[in-house]
Amino acid sequence: TVVIDASSAHRTHPDWTYGFPEMTKSQRARIAASKRIANPGCYPTGFVALIRPLVEAGLLPADFPVTVNGVSGYTGGGRKLIEEFEAGGPPLRAYALGQAHKHLPEMAHHAGLAHPPVFTPAVGNYAQGMLVEVPLALWSLPGQPSRADLHGAIAAAHEDAPGIIVVPPDEADQVQGLEPEACNGTHRLELFIFGNDDQARLIARLDNLGKGASGAAVQNLNLVLGRDELQGLRV
Repeated sequence: TVVIDASSAHRTHPDWTYGFPEMTKSQRARIAASKRIANPGCYPTGFVALIRPLVEAGLLPADFPVTVNGVSGYTGGGRKLIEEFEAGGPPLRAYALGQAHKHLPEMAHHAGLAHPPVFTPAVGNYAQGMLVEVPLALWSLPGQPSRADLHGAIAAAHEDAPGIIVVPPDEADQVQGLEPEACNGTHRLELFIFGNDDQARLIARLDNLGKGASGAAVQNLNLVLGRDELQGLRV
């Protein structure tokens, strides 16, 4: 019997396989051979996709103090939050103010960080879609990597990943703003590296109900069954 657990209970458990196929080059095969798969959280999906490649490439020290900001649609908060916002909630609400968010252990563990990031999530008054952002002062990093260095490491990590789009810097420079709902209804994960060689803004955009939840479960199930991993999913 194969179990795909959508809760946060087993996402860092050593006996469970983390269900993010694009996390490493070997993760897809590990999932396909596993009987116990922990489906990733939506925020960690974007965060790990951005940060793990930088840690593995030696551009970001594992003990560097990392901050991650995010905004998600209210469907990520469950029935009670959905009912509240659909009855007329605020435009935006910051939450998890005490740094006790359930995603923190998962973020640190799978990104390869020595410490949990400072996480500043918010929920917006819209149904679904999310942005996950990591600001980095590049001048403060050992070796002072350039924006191109960051892009190169992230692009190389996801070069064979169907559905993950690492936007080239020249295209990112044409973007005037990011809407969190642009990937809704798809299994797409878009990764942007904005900024310059002193300061960078790394942003992941995805559907919190797609690649960030049920879509990931379908992808994992396809791998276990030996099917095309994107069968039934729209990229």
